[in-house]
Amino acid sequence: MRILLTGGCGFIGSAVVRHIIGATDYSVVNVDKLTYAASLEALGVARDHPRHQLVQADIADAEAMRRVFAESEPDAVMHLAAESHVDRSIDGPADFIRTNIVGTFTLLEAARAYFATLSADRRARFRFHHISTDEVWGALGDEDPPFNERTSYDPRSPYSASKAGSDHLARAWQHTYGLPTIVSNTSNNYGPWQFPEKLIPLVTLNALEGKPLPVYGTGANKRDWLYVEDHAVALLRVLEHGVPGQTYAIGARQPRRNLDVVHAICAVLDELVPDPAGARERLIHFVTDRPGHDFRYEIDPSETERALGWRAEHDFAAGLRKTVAWYLENRAWWEAIRAKTYAGQRLGTAA
Repeated sequence: MRILLTGGCGFIGSAVVRHIIGATDYSVVNVDKLTYAASLEALGVARDHPRHQLVQADIADAEAMRRVFAESEPDAVMHLAAESHVDRSIDGPADFIRTNIVGTFTLLEAARAYFATLSADRRARFRFHHISTDEVWGALGDEDPPFNERTSYDPRSPYSASKAGSDHLARAWQHTYGLPTIVSNTSNNYGPWQFPEKLIPLVTLNALEGKPLPVYGTGANKRDWLYVEDHAVALLRVLEHGVPGQTYAIGARQPRRNLDVVHAICAVLDELVPDPAGARERLIHFVTDRPGHDFRYEIDPSETERALGWRAEHDFAAGLRKTVAWYLENRAWWEAIRAKTYAGQRLGTAA
């Protein structure tokens, strides 16, 4: 199988590329714009593998997308390219509209034109897998049941609204044009190679360097945490076995309050690299909550688990320990990022 994968140098996308190259005989054409959060190093051994081809291109560039379909002749698409940081979407929503909505529309149109040229046999096998987020479903209260495939959409930030729009486009191209699309929505991912503006790497690196650990509000906001490599396995399973027109909710059953995550990171670091100044929890301080901060996300993955025979392997404690250890062992990668001016402007982001 030849897979056209967008955003393959991003955090989740690179994990998917590594998994495909390492666990299958499939080939990957990796389309990535190589923006600030992209990392060629994250591709690992897949970077120079003969079954991996990197194409630097913008998914919102219609001519480039037509060309990549014509030249690669894929059997399937995995669409992961997206702007994904909520705080950035609040500060500058235009990039999110362009990439997540216009880019997805452009990619769908290129896929539709290409799909029309395929033989009946190849059309029957073709899939367009659109990867999304649980944030499109809004926020849960403490007593609300977790999200599932039938939860109504209620996005609250420019980021989640743009992803909700792209989900609707993917489904509309299925119903209107017969393009065999599948949508999956996932909870918060964490693990190696995550850009250090996100909660877990941000807190890990700030705590390691003795910097303040800002926590929004009271830290009571809760997220369901999925180890990125478990997600990569699930995404390929969706592509291989998912039913066009269906939605798959992918979660790990590992909800934690933000404050508890910060405490857990401090505890792991205190064990692995003790700070002579004392326990790192001393660095925690609470800051004004961000606008529209969703209280709780949590996914019930029961239907996906049954349909795909998949279940997340990592519990949060084990996955977090592996992640913190990875950042300790890969200082050169994140120190280079934190040294850049734009990173310095963003890394004060709170949890």
